[in-house]
Amino acid sequence: MLSFSQIFIDESVSILRRLEPLDLEHVANGLSDVRTRGGRLFILGVGGSAGHASHAVNDFRKICCIETYAPTDNVSELTARVNDEGWETCFSEWLKVSRINATDAVLVFSVGGGSRKGNVSMNIVRALETARAAGASIYGIVGRDGGFTREVANACIVIPPVYEDRVTPHTEGVCAVVWHLLVSHPLLKAAPTKWEQTAATMAGRA
Repeated sequence: MLSFSQIFIDESVSILRRLEPLDLEHVANGLSDVRTRGGRLFILGVGGSAGHASHAVNDFRKICCIETYAPTDNVSELTARVNDEGWETCFSEWLKVSRINATDAVLVFSVGGGSRKGNVSMNIVRALETARAAGASIYGIVGRDGGFTREVANACIVIPPVYEDRVTPHTEGVCAVVWHLLVSHPLLKAAPTKWEQTAATMAGRA
C-alpha cells in the first residue's frame, strides 16, 4: 500500500497537471500591465490565505517591483474594522480608504472564491464589488468552482477540486506554487532572488 505521504504527493502532482497554462499567462499579463501603468496590487485572503497574502506581498514587491499591500497585514486596523463595522466590510472599507482606482488590481487567494448566495467569505465579495465599481482589475487564485471571484475576475486560476477530502490543503498548497510561478514569470520578475544570485556569483569566481 502507498503511504499517505506518497498519496498526497501524487495528488498534488495530478492537480498541478490539470491547471490551465493559458489562465496562468492571462494573470501574468494582467499583473504586468498593472506595473506598467503604475498601479498598485491589493492581495486579499482569509485564514491560511491571509498568511499566503503576506508572503506574496513580499514577493511581488521585492521580486516584481509592484507596489503591493494586504489588509490583513495590519492587525490593529483589521480587528478595529471587524469590531466596529463588521466582517463583511472589513476589506471593502480598507480599499476605499486606499482610494482604489482603475490603475490598481486586486488579487484574491481563496479556497472557494466567496459566495453571496452561500453567504461565504462576504468580505471578499464586498471587496470585489468595491474594486469593480472603481474600475480596478480583478485576478484570482481560487479553488472549487472559483465562486464570486471567478465570476467577476479579468483572469482567474481555478485549482480543480479533484480530491474532495482534501480540497482546502491542496488549494492552499497549490496556490503557493502558482504565485511563486507568477513572481518567477519573465513578464513579472524584475529583480534577482538572493540564493540564485549568490550561486551565480560563486560560480563566476570558480
